[in-house]
Amino acid sequence: MVIMKIRLDFFCRVVNFLCVYALALLACASIAAVQAQQIEINTIPVVEGIYMLEGRGGNIGVSVGEDGVFMIDDQYAPMSDAIRAAIAKLSDQPIRFLINTHWHGDHTGGNEVFGKLGAVIVAHDNVRERLLRGGKIEAFDMVTEPAPKAALPVVTFADAVTFHMNGDTLKVEHISAAHTDGDAVIYFTDANVVHMGDLYFNGFYPFIDASSGGAVAGVIAGAAEVLGRIDDKTRIIPGHGPLSNKAELQRYHAMLSEVYQRVKTLKDKGQSRQQVVAAKPTADFDAQWGGGFLQPDIWVGIVYDAI
Repeated sequence: MVIMKIRLDFFCRVVNFLCVYALALLACASIAAVQAQQIEINTIPVVEGIYMLEGRGGNIGVSVGEDGVFMIDDQYAPMSDAIRAAIAKLSDQPIRFLINTHWHGDHTGGNEVFGKLGAVIVAHDNVRERLLRGGKIEAFDMVTEPAPKAALPVVTFADAVTFHMNGDTLKVEHISAAHTDGDAVIYFTDANVVHMGDLYFNGFYPFIDASSGGAVAGVIAGAAEVLGRIDDKTRIIPGHGPLSNKAELQRYHAMLSEVYQRVKTLKDKGQSRQQVVAAKPTADFDAQWGGGFLQPDIWVGIVYDAI
C-alpha cells in the first residue's frame, strides 16, 4: 500500500506525461477511470482547422472540416467521453478516420469506443499485430491483453498511406524500429503541421520500448528525417509535451544523438548496464531533460537496452 501511494502521488505530479509507463505495474487505467469525469481536455489551436488535445496519455491531433473529423490517437478508454465532447465543440461532423501512431495503450485505449462509433481505425501492420496478440512492455513488466475486435485497425499499411481530407494532403509514414516497430508520423503537407507520436517527447527524456522493436538509433534517424522535411514555420505535435517547433526538435535530436554515443561507447567497451548507469553519462543533460516521468538513471538503463 505504501508503494501504491507513492505511485499515485507521482502520477499527480506528472499528469500530462506518459502514465502508462510510469505506473506500469498497476494503476494507470484504474486511476483514469476514477478521474474520467473530472478530466478537462485542453484544446490547443495549431493552425486553422487543426488542433492538439491534451488530457491523459498521448497528445491527440484533430483535423476538422467539411470532409469530417480526422483524429490521431485516442488516449485511454475512460477519456473517450471527454474527448468526444471536446471534438464536438470543434465540429458537428463524424469522426471518419482514427490513426494510431503506435500500439501503446495511452494512444490506443479509446480504439474500441471510437471504432464502435464508426471511425475507421488505421495503423501500421505491426500495430494491428501487437493489439491482436497483446504484449508486454519489458521495461515495466507491464502485460497488455489482446484487444477486442472493435479496437483493431481495419486498414493497415507497411510503409505509407495518404489521405485527402479537409483541403489538405495527409501523408502517414512509417518510421521503422524507433519508439516501437510500428511508429507512424503524420504530415499535414499543406498546413505545415506534423504529428510525431512518441518519436518525440518534448522537454523530457523519452521512453524507447526495446521489447516492442524500438531502438535509440531509430528514434534519432526518425527525428532527423522529420527535421529534413520541415521548416522554421512548421508546427509539431509531439507524442507528449507541449506544442513544438523545429528549433526545439533540433535540440531534442542533438541530446539523443550525444547520449546515444556516450552510452554506446561504454557498452561497446563491455561495461554492464549497472556500470553504465553508475557512470552518469547524462549528468550535463539532466537539469534540462530529466524532469519528466523517467528519472535519469532509469532512462540510461532504457537507452542501454535499446542500443
